[in-house]
Amino acid sequence: MDAANDDASIIVKRLRDGLVNDWNILENVFRLMQREETFWAQPQQWDEGKIVEFFQPENLKQLINLTVTEEAQAHSLDEIEQLCQLVIKYSVKTSHGRFHNQLFGQLDPFGLAGALITEALNAGAYTFEVAPVCSLIETEIISSVRKLAGYENGDGIFAPGGSSSNMYGLVLARYKFAPEVKTSGVFGMRPLVMFTSDESHYSFKKAAHWLGLGSDNCVAVRTNARGQMRLDDLETKIAEAKSRGGQPFFINATAGTTVLGAFDDINGIADVAERHNLWLHVDACLGGAVLMAHKHRSLIAGLERSNSFAWNPHKTCGVPLQCSLFLTRESDKLLDRCNSVEASYLFQQDKFYDVSYDTGNKSVQCGRKIDALKFWLMLKARGYGQYGHLVDHAINVARLLEDKIRLRSDRFRLVLDTHEYANVCFWYIPKALRVSSEQETEEWRQQLYTVAPKIKEQMAYSGTLMIGYSPLKSQNLGNFFRMVFTCFPILKDDELDFILDDIERLGENIVI
Repeated sequence: MDAANDDASIIVKRLRDGLVNDWNILENVFRLMQREETFWAQPQQWDEGKIVEFFQPENLKQLINLTVTEEAQAHSLDEIEQLCQLVIKYSVKTSHGRFHNQLFGQLDPFGLAGALITEALNAGAYTFEVAPVCSLIETEIISSVRKLAGYENGDGIFAPGGSSSNMYGLVLARYKFAPEVKTSGVFGMRPLVMFTSDESHYSFKKAAHWLGLGSDNCVAVRTNARGQMRLDDLETKIAEAKSRGGQPFFINATAGTTVLGAFDDINGIADVAERHNLWLHVDACLGGAVLMAHKHRSLIAGLERSNSFAWNPHKTCGVPLQCSLFLTRESDKLLDRCNSVEASYLFQQDKFYDVSYDTGNKSVQCGRKIDALKFWLMLKARGYGQYGHLVDHAINVARLLEDKIRLRSDRFRLVLDTHEYANVCFWYIPKALRVSSEQETEEWRQQLYTVAPKIKEQMAYSGTLMIGYSPLKSQNLGNFFRMVFTCFPILKDDELDFILDDIERLGENIVI
């Protein structure tokens, strides 16, 4: 036993003595980050570098030793650097200017700088004591966004993603409607019913499950052909819920649906919410960026009438993942009262500073990552006015792509003639399916719906372009491409021609 203790002491001493050298790994990592192939962010590099070196999972396992064992397998900084190189090599370069696969894209360099500082500080966003500067930064961002939204008063919190931010809205709405739920639960209550469109984010159905409401009480409201919630169907669904013995309490309006980028009529939904005394939440996780826009701010008209909203600046704006806000116009410490519990080891009330800056108790989390610094640094560097111009530019580029698709109407077809946001949804029609309108039968449509997945596979192996695809079940439409523009990269017109040309090139290789 003594020999084992001696061996352990020797190992600990060696680790302690080696820590000074271990910190040098940061120099190696920074060197890797400065190499062109880590990001492929500059336009002159886009033709040179692949977005991804794609391999199937079992093949990728052969290229990187992923196994973790009791003993170290990489003994030098050079070996650690080689592992980092492999991770970068086979990962998707989301800052490549031709990555348009998600609702986020290329990073803003100021945001990345803020993210690096955040990681290095390794603080938690629960008390001023452990994160003094970042606590003030979070408070400032919440206040600024609240004013942009038109909330005279209110509160907010940074959350780990849009699903969590939307869930904050549900929890707060339920607490205001029935505060006793916090302590006694939902036992004996009429079933609480929430309403959201059939094109809204799936997080609402998941939230209904997690919060004990039951997914059956997350009622899907029909949308029109443009993907916007139908007010007549909303009224119908509220009446039906009441007739079944349910208790309506919450409506979600979507500002920028995931696929079409559609904006619900917030003012119209607010009228319904006020008539029925329901909480109105706006899921602006995607479309919240128009808060900063100069030309397209009207897309989110009526937001000031909502009780709460969620926004993900990591979508559209170039903030590194993740950056998500929940805001409410409700004051009187409603968010604190809803979520706080006694944690006397952390949230002592007799501290030596203003404990109002200890924001952690209004969060459902304890350890909470600081996500405000990177967004704050971006706003300090550019001001939200410049981002407003970039949001307008992304939306304008989307309209330009629609124009270019119309010029190739024999080969491409838009899902909507004009989309509202920076999304553009379309089909590519390969040569074998270019027929007269009379020949576009149901069988033809089913064949067309196989095209996007096949071209997507070609994209992955080619590495020249990444665009997502999706069906739209609410409209009974099969797979089409969903192109999403973001603030970064700041695209020029000719890049749109490359996108369409590359889809055509890849489409020549598929078999129908």
